Amino acid sequence: MDILIQASQFLLSLSLLIVLHEFGHFIPARLFGTRVEKFYLFFDYKWSLFKKKIGDTEWGVGWIPLGGYVKIAGMIDESMDKDQMAGPPQPWEFRSKPAWQRLIIMLGGVTVNVILGFFIYAMLMWVYGEQKLPTSSVKDGVMIMNPVAEEMGFRNGDKILKVRGEEVPYFGSLTEEIIYGGDVTITREGQEQTIAIPVDLIGEMSKQKRATRFFYPRVPFIIAASADTSLNKGLFQAKDEVLTIDGKTISYFDEVKDILAEKAGGEVQVELTRADKNLTVNAKVSDKGLLEVVPLLMSIEEMKKTGLYEFETLEYDFLSSWPAGWNKTTENIGKYVRQFSLIFNPETGAYKSLGGFMAIGGLFPAEWDWENFWRITAFLSLILAVMNLLPIPALDGGHVMFLLYEMVTGREPNQKFMEYAQLVGFIILIALLLFANGNDVYRKFF
Repeated sequence: MDILIQASQFLLSLSLLIVLHEFGHFIPARLFGTRVEKFYLFFDYKWSLFKKKIGDTEWGVGWIPLGGYVKIAGMIDESMDKDQMAGPPQPWEFRSKPAWQRLIIMLGGVTVNVILGFFIYAMLMWVYGEQKLPTSSVKDGVMIMNPVAEEMGFRNGDKILKVRGEEVPYFGSLTEEIIYGGDVTITREGQEQTIAIPVDLIGEMSKQKRATRFFYPRVPFIIAASADTSLNKGLFQAKDEVLTIDGKTISYFDEVKDILAEKAGGEVQVELTRADKNLTVNAKVSDKGLLEVVPLLMSIEEMKKTGLYEFETLEYDFLSSWPAGWNKTTENIGKYVRQFSLIFNPETGAYKSLGGFMAIGGLFPAEWDWENFWRITAFLSLILAVMNLLPIPALDGGHVMFLLYEMVTGREPNQKFMEYAQLVGFIILIALLLFANGNDVYRKFF
């Protein structure tokens, strides 16, 4: 059921982004009197799930969910329609239009993706506002969530002071700053220390089956659920909060690891609160040093109720939500471009982190949450805009590159050259698609 919910969100988000992106090409094409022969969600190789011709355009849904397209008359695109291009140019064709009009048509999809991301962020700001956890509020240090962080030398309770000599104002930005490498300054038991981040950190993280954040604010040991096969089946209940184990006070969940490791295969006495009452139970410890329960990783709202952390809450009215949404848009585009640039440095191993449809689908939560759905969709829209601007033939950026060349030199590239360039670009895209999805499969099964 969880996979079905994730897949449904992914398919809905992908469909929305594809359709609006292609409308970004369709609308200026029609405004400039250019004929659009096909408008498809997904690809329709050999056959389609649905199609209907309205006017000059065939509207349809293909059976290969790898994207979508509009087929614009008189344009060398992925359809490789050489017969049409062999005839004389017609006034309704793309190739007959001035270069500036063709440029607007090609930039239309990317423009819509940026506008969509901006619009969604603005509405999210208006409806939900923002809640941020200042790094300075995490006074008792962090809880280690990723084994790679532990291998680098981080420990539970470390206070993160600076990354590359600069303070990171908000806790949520720590991991994304650390992946760029450099030194991290921490305090541990009152002593200041420096931890060096390896240049291939992203490559090491990509070996994990599922992306996991480095750190989490330390939270009390509250039980979310007890596994049906647990050694202590029926002993613990959801929302039980562990206070002590064998008389040792437990302030945070991460403190139990070492205590239980010493009692592996034995028993411990656990004091806990349940419905405002204190209880003491004897619990078994597995050979791996576990009580075999699922701890609760608190949401922002749950953390706020504990009073452990002071969050900054930013609320926006309808007018102020627009500049806030634009700031979020430009900030996330900058972050993505910065992270994507790491791929071109082989030393970082970032190319190993390229993900395909499984990775993207895994961004969506296992429960339907409209706020998360729209936040992820907005970010994916910006990713789609950036990726489509890459100067690769067969992508919008490739067409834009050749159009700019034409506008600067006054010479249109040779048609045969354009056909070969389109073919090469298509091969590059297929190779990238296979590589990214191959990474997904490798991480999943190996």
